[in-house]
Amino acid sequence: MALSPSSRAPLADEVTAKLRTMVHSGEWPLHQRIPSETELMATLGVSRGTLREAIKALAHSGMLEVRRGDGTYVRATSEISGAARRLYQDHTEVHILEVRLGLDTQAARLAARNAMPDDVSALRALLAARDQAWNAGDYEAWAAADWGFHERVAKASGNPLLHELYVSFGAAFHQDLLAQQRRPGFDGRPLEGHDLLVDAIEQRDAETAVATVNRNLNSCADWLAR
Repeated sequence: MALSPSSRAPLADEVTAKLRTMVHSGEWPLHQRIPSETELMATLGVSRGTLREAIKALAHSGMLEVRRGDGTYVRATSEISGAARRLYQDHTEVHILEVRLGLDTQAARLAARNAMPDDVSALRALLAARDQAWNAGDYEAWAAADWGFHERVAKASGNPLLHELYVSFGAAFHQDLLAQQRRPGFDGRPLEGHDLLVDAIEQRDAETAVATVNRNLNSCADWLAR
């Protein structure tokens, strides 16, 4: 749908908001290339200059990444995620894990109160996929399923801001999982913080949910200290 005509600055803001919505809604998936400039100019009914101004604004926020000669890609689903991705590069794995501890425990506590039956079913399906991938030696799929599990717990919390903050950990979480997987003796299918967490969520037991998350993340901290 073409955008309403207006002066240059407000129109650029309007285009920026439209592009942001396309990313945030999932219409443009994470890590995928967005439509070409020509397509977007026709769809939005704006000039190349206005479109580039909007893309530049979202690239600056970290949501988009312009790759010269290749196109523009979705780098993060929100400004929060984009800023967090840049911020994580300046901090250690331990710092990130310590922040995750706060988010994970609160997500578990709230999920035990607010999760619906379809959340529990989705969590168990993700754990089944995680175990299958681990047994098959498909560690990329294993890491993706493990991350999907934790992200779904955050979503089941019922707090959209907590979920958005948690999603910002995606890239760092994935890289950390793969790094841990390469260490001898690492168990990619721990019950703590996973199967036992789902049981606690299903039973509406917030105290046990938080406790199993704490035990799992303390175990992760031990691995990082080795």
